[in-house]
Amino acid sequence: MQIKKVKPDAMGKKRGTNRRDFLKLGGLSVAVAAGTLVAGKTFSQVEQKTSRRLAMVIDLRRCIGCQACSVACKAEFDVPLGVWRSWVKSVERGTYPNVKRSFLPRLCNQCTDPPCVSVCPTKASYIDDDNTIQIREERCIGCRLCVSGCPYNSRFNNPIEHTAQKCTFCIHRVRKGVVPACVNTCEAKARTFGDLNDPKSDVAKLINTHPVQTLKDELGTQPNVYYINADEDVMGGSLEIGRASCRERV
Repeated sequence: MQIKKVKPDAMGKKRGTNRRDFLKLGGLSVAVAAGTLVAGKTFSQVEQKTSRRLAMVIDLRRCIGCQACSVACKAEFDVPLGVWRSWVKSVERGTYPNVKRSFLPRLCNQCTDPPCVSVCPTKASYIDDDNTIQIREERCIGCRLCVSGCPYNSRFNNPIEHTAQKCTFCIHRVRKGVVPACVNTCEAKARTFGDLNDPKSDVAKLINTHPVQTLKDELGTQPNVYYINADEDVMGGSLEIGRASCRERV
């Protein structure tokens, strides 16, 4: 299996002492950050940039839990051991020999109303021109507010860079006309990526022709990662037809 790697743009480069300089100049602290939580924009006030809405559909009828997506993501971004931008949750049920294993690939949900953006005191987390959630690592001060604010546990602080990181939908690849690394490497073709606002796109066709589920839909964050044929035990809640309300057990 070959993993096609595209060199990240400036967002993925290592930073020097910019964060410390930013702290000195801004005089930011946890107390100021707390004030920002109150004064910052609400989810619904976050402006959308373009008409394009990038989304991913994961067909769980095809997923075999091979973890190729996780490995491709690790290789693409040189993710340190112990943390993940993308991973696969698995649940086993039954008693031998009648045993079943189900899988749920996980990544940043690229919410339309992202709580991680509104809580960031330095505006390091933002919505880019493609309506995906990105991080300006040169602005990140490692306060972990966005890590705590994400209801999907999709963020982490890089133990080497000391900045918040997560899945970016491989935006550096997408802007060069290449699909995300996890989509490219999936042997089962379980992942489909594209513009949800384009009715001719594969993601739009899948969502229009199949019942789909999203994680924690009741929170109103409007995730842009959709699942087909989700298993109730893996999602962690009752499933409904359409955009389901699914509570995940963390």
